[in-house]
Amino acid sequence: MEEYQGKATMEKITSLAKRRGFVFQSSEIYGGQSGAWDYGPLGVELKNRIASLWWKEMTRLQDDIVGLDSSILMHPRVWEASGHVENFTDPLIDCKKCKSRFREDMINDDNLTAKKCPDCGGELTDSRKFNLMFKTNIGAVEDSSNIIYLRPETAQGIYLNYKNVIQSSRLKIPFGIAQIGKAFRNEIVTKNFIFRTCEFEQMEMQFFVKPGTDEHWFDEWRKRRWAYYERLGIRQERLRWHEHGPGEIAHYAKAAYDIEYHFPMGWRELEGVHNRTDYDLARHTQFSGKDMQYIDQDSNERYIPYIVETSGGLTRSLLMILCDAYDEEEVEGEVRTVMRFHPEIAPITVAVLPLMKKDGLAELSLDIQNELKEDFATDYDQGGAIGRRYRRQDEAGTPFCITIDYETKENNTVTLRFRDSMEQVRIHRAEIAERLRKEIKGVK
Repeated sequence: MEEYQGKATMEKITSLAKRRGFVFQSSEIYGGQSGAWDYGPLGVELKNRIASLWWKEMTRLQDDIVGLDSSILMHPRVWEASGHVENFTDPLIDCKKCKSRFREDMINDDNLTAKKCPDCGGELTDSRKFNLMFKTNIGAVEDSSNIIYLRPETAQGIYLNYKNVIQSSRLKIPFGIAQIGKAFRNEIVTKNFIFRTCEFEQMEMQFFVKPGTDEHWFDEWRKRRWAYYERLGIRQERLRWHEHGPGEIAHYAKAAYDIEYHFPMGWRELEGVHNRTDYDLARHTQFSGKDMQYIDQDSNERYIPYIVETSGGLTRSLLMILCDAYDEEEVEGEVRTVMRFHPEIAPITVAVLPLMKKDGLAELSLDIQNELKEDFATDYDQGGAIGRRYRRQDEAGTPFCITIDYETKENNTVTLRFRDSMEQVRIHRAEIAERLRKEIKGVK
């Protein structure tokens, strides 16, 4: 595996995430729940900002894409039609000695051939399939007739509603439907912090096209999704495309590419772009008995649309942004840890810091915070030396700090401090909001 060149390690990211309130272990006081995590004050703000930017990119800035929020619980026949009941499995292998469990595709070929555990050297079992869907019962009686599943993906809810969306929105092909929502997978092997979890959120867009135009739109959406990460400021050297080859491509796909990010544990999938052909709508036609054809009113053609899918994990994007933003540098003989978030996704945009709590500086600072909080995510911090407070804000990824001192009382000027350069400039109080907007807009 290629050596990771970043300063972040999973240990550092996990430690900072808890220390600064990004991510906590679920049910920690009971020893923790494997594969489940809670998002703290900064984590939920960061997650919401990532989701908001994606939503803006995929709906507000697109004339031909609308949104949807479908139910987590769906008729169990949905998952038979989609192929999940039959095909949604992981090949799992156990070690007879240390009892560790592995996905077959995560063990190198030498260990697989020798049936040798990569952890302890013990003997490995044969591979066996394990279905990843969470199964439960609906209603008062627990029997096979009441089985229902927690959805393992959000896409099927879009397919079931695509004709409802056409009829209510008067859309014409080509068009897309976007959705952000929870999904659940009974992952036996959960590791690498929040990268692989049992409960997660997906950001998916399904783009419906006329058969024969699917390859054009597949290439187009590959370009658009790559450009999105460029605009987020993600380091380009840590991104790459991975094409699904024979034996790897999903049963429903004609072509599939992943955008991969170089995490501390290596290259891993961030988002998939798939040409799903007419597989899904044709299967739902077969299993439901309902006609899922699209009727082109202009040409009077009838056909089942092909679908180009873009699908990424919201929580996985959050981990990517934590890793990409993490930086360490030496400042005056000490290591400064700083999260270099793009200002548009930083959980706190600007922190307001009185130099002292006394002499009316605290009250003046709170007035300034109240002026800013309508338009910016703000924080107020009056505890400890100003240098120590700057370091706390650096670890939280706050791009701007406003310091109020005795000169502010004399001439209404404040100190604006920039996170990345640590430069400090003096500006008038009345200029703060406009200066912040200008600085945020200027970040590439």
